[in-house]
Amino acid sequence: MTSIYDFSVKDIDGNERSMAEWRGKTLVVVNVASKCGFTPQYKGLEALWRQHQDKDVVVLGFPCDQFGHQEPGNEDEIKNFCSLNYDVSFPMFAKINVNGDHAHPLYKWLKKEGKGILGSESIKWNFTKFLIDRDGQVIKRYAPTDTPEKIGEDIAARGG
Repeated sequence: MTSIYDFSVKDIDGNERSMAEWRGKTLVVVNVASKCGFTPQYKGLEALWRQHQDKDVVVLGFPCDQFGHQEPGNEDEIKNFCSLNYDVSFPMFAKINVNGDHAHPLYKWLKKEGKGILGSESIKWNFTKFLIDRDGQVIKRYAPTDTPEKIGEDIAARGG
């Protein structure tokens, strides 16, 4: 695989979606969870999406239950939680694994292309974020503690 556009994923409604749908856009890919200390970042992610979507920036949320069982719900429950609590309108996807033998191929690629501290590939916790350029390449990986506002600054510094 040579870019994010080579992958397909199921959205939160169960529809297969090609990542090529977002070709030419700047993407923020994040593994999310509803019962995590970082869950309030949904608010910042939604603000990032709303502030920059007219500049072809898209936030993509991938629920994951691999860290402390912090995403126990099914897709309908996740969708309702995000809508009711954070008014999430950015694209959300079906629950996936980001680590291990059953990690989604998209995340296997993201981790290889955007290594963490000391070259680590594994995702350490919920709300790890990847910034993808308009050519579909990983340009930066962010720790869970990095806020959506920090990503917004980086997007603005790159010209949108």
